[in-house]
Amino acid sequence: MKKEVLVFIFDGYADWEPAFVCSELNAPETGYVVRTISPDKEPKVSMGGFRVIPDYTTDDFPRSFTLLILSGGAAWMEQKNDAVLPVVAYAVEQNIPVGAICNAANFLAEHGYLDEISHTGNTLEFMKSQAPHYRGEEHFLKRQAVCDAGIITANGSASLEFAKEILLLLKVKPEKIVLEWYNLHKSGFYSALFEK
Repeated sequence: MKKEVLVFIFDGYADWEPAFVCSELNAPETGYVVRTISPDKEPKVSMGGFRVIPDYTTDDFPRSFTLLILSGGAAWMEQKNDAVLPVVAYAVEQNIPVGAICNAANFLAEHGYLDEISHTGNTLEFMKSQAPHYRGEEHFLKRQAVCDAGIITANGSASLEFAKEILLLLKVKPEKIVLEWYNLHKSGFYSALFEK
């Protein structure tokens, strides 16, 4: 039986942010399968216009999932995604990794999940403006993506680095293969890294 990865979706979610990691995790040989979760079963339309019917709701999600991914989008700034908070709490309590990119990192910050661990986001100033209860300023790193204590955070320009950190954490493939994959997608076929 494949290990389930849950991607939280909502109207206006940033569909490109989980794309790199989901395409790798959902490959047949990995043993993972990607499923979507949302507050209800109504179709959700992504920022790019993809219409997706959620697999699960925040009330009926499977308790044996392997990873929770929270993508960015304006809804986080409008406090429209609070329904996912019990799923996040469950994941953290069960030591299930949680990945949050762009505005979703602010959500984790607001609810205290980043106060004691290394993390990043769309600048410290922006995080503080969006998360008034955030107390983790001393742990904020100016990096594209950070993984600490099973929580992966990334800024909105770091979907590839976000994917790399998740793949390394889950040990989906050997580290050398993950880094080669990352370098290929970061630099392209015709960069000096790949030319002989």
